[in-house]
Amino acid sequence: MKKNFALIGAGGYIAPRHLQAIKETGNNLLVAVDKSDSVGILDRYFYDVDFFTEFERFDRHIDKLRRQGEEKRIHFVSICSPNYLHDSHIRFALRNEADAICEKPLVMNPWNLDFLSQLEQETGKRIYTILQLRIHPAIVAFKERIDALKMEKKADVVLTYITSRGKWYHYSWKGDLAKSGGIATNIGIHFFDILLWIFGRVERQEVHVSTSSKASGYLELEKARVRWFLSIDRNDLTPEAIAQGKNTFRSLTLDGKEVEFSEGFTDLHTQVYKRILEGKGFGIEDAVPSINLVHHIRNTSANSTNSDHLHPLFKA
Repeated sequence: MKKNFALIGAGGYIAPRHLQAIKETGNNLLVAVDKSDSVGILDRYFYDVDFFTEFERFDRHIDKLRRQGEEKRIHFVSICSPNYLHDSHIRFALRNEADAICEKPLVMNPWNLDFLSQLEQETGKRIYTILQLRIHPAIVAFKERIDALKMEKKADVVLTYITSRGKWYHYSWKGDLAKSGGIATNIGIHFFDILLWIFGRVERQEVHVSTSSKASGYLELEKARVRWFLSIDRNDLTPEAIAQGKNTFRSLTLDGKEVEFSEGFTDLHTQVYKRILEGKGFGIEDAVPSINLVHHIRNTSANSTNSDHLHPLFKA
């Protein structure tokens, strides 16, 4: 039986990945909501979608469908809303007897996860998160290689991620620390998740710079020492990237050697959805380590004085 989906945040940047995943897994999108009505993207995937710009009317419609039985009710709510609304929208899904599929970060604050776990138990519904890099073939192979090593010392890892954003970013909810969690939460959580997944728990951490456009620091994990740098400032791009006309630069090195994972991102959401539909999706317990870490980074004062662990791109 096909599953019925509702989508929150249809006009957002990441929504097309979810629309594609719902379509490619052979399921139905019945209803969507966004405060913006610039959602023509829906027609690329589904035509017969009830659309709302007011959440109250969307809420009423979901409730009406729920009362019409198994074939009409919403089975999954896909959540692509701003970060600070994720917690509320997850609760909305479960209280309407649907499973939630939520973009990263699952929540802004670690203590919200405790209540969501209780809500799962109360409702019998599940909360899934999109940790798509965990199924990227190159990253999976990299983890398997690390797991097989008998490491006599911790690895030296350097993570660099620069993704150019214009002035609009700072005027949107993404530029509001209270709504997005800042660069480390909004941009970095994907990479922090895989670092913890591959190299183990945090033993020590430093924050060297934290501004509205970039963040950098140091992590000592069970199996690695990590220097990391995240930026949305185009001026931080390498000369090589600029010469090639690229707006994004991502690099992960292990003991000075590049780990190649620049390709293979296009259908990862679809693969995650397939796992969810098979009951194998990533849940709350998978999200806990990275949520804890980015919360700690967000609440740590930046200080690079006397640090021996500065990222190569760090500029005082």
